[in-house]
Amino acid sequence: MARVTVEDCILKIPNRFELVLLTAQRARDISAGAPLTVDRDNDKTTVVSLREIAEATVAVDALRTAVVQGLQKTVDFDEPEDDAEMAAIEIELAEASMNLDLSQEMREDSLTEQDETDFIAPDESEEDL
Repeated sequence: MARVTVEDCILKIPNRFELVLLTAQRARDISAGAPLTVDRDNDKTTVVSLREIAEATVAVDALRTAVVQGLQKTVDFDEPEDDAEMAAIEIELAEASMNLDLSQEMREDSLTEQDETDFIAPDESEEDL
């Protein structure tokens, strides 16, 4: 194939927008070092990826999966593997919560005691003068 046109690729991927996404993904893969499935013939990476799609030398489903994975923004959390590990984590969380509650109560008690000692009754202040 001497020249690649969009019409050659549309036969394989009917949606032009999807074609652009898949071609860009394949071009990124080639730039990252993926092996070529057609001769380069002094073409740029995007032209090579279009030629690969037109000649059906790359798996389109694999490209679709790579595009989706590249666009996903997920945060993976390590989940406990068994019930015993989950129970241990729940106990740790409960103890931490109790410690926070106790420290909060202790702070409130100390503030109340401090407020009581700092308070001077109006009668006492007149006698001191």
